[in-house]
Amino acid sequence: MPKEKNPTAKAAAAPAAPDTTTPAVKDTKVTDKPAGKGKRVLIIEDERPLAHALALKMGHEGYETQMALNGAEGLKEVGTGKYDIILLDLIMPEIDGFTILQEMQAKHVKTPVIILSNLGQGEDRERAKKLGAVEYFVKANTPIAEILKKVKEML
Repeated sequence: MPKEKNPTAKAAAAPAAPDTTTPAVKDTKVTDKPAGKGKRVLIIEDERPLAHALALKMGHEGYETQMALNGAEGLKEVGTGKYDIILLDLIMPEIDGFTILQEMQAKHVKTPVIILSNLGQGEDRERAKKLGAVEYFVKANTPIAEILKKVKEML
């Protein structure tokens, strides 16, 4: 008569069946909107590669973006009032970012502005904040992911 195998030994050696009572991955609905769905971002930046990179990252997150590659174009777009947030460089051709902030203040434009500049002096930060900027990043020290995180927090 053949020897009967130990059923408990066999069960221990076999891989355990997956637990179907608790999902292995948290359920995420496909219908969820991207973070920036319907939100418009104006990027006023004369460094084309940076402006383009910001626009791409924002676009991937569902934001609608518009780029202005100099201060005059930027000021014209600011005047339309159709943006939820503005990313603004300070040193640009034609009109600088400080002038744009002054114009926004004079016209009572309440759109939040995040400064992206290579001016890292305390006086520049203080001046921008007094003119209404809500955040100030030094471009050379700030990854785009950090800027995007701040935009998400604010919107």
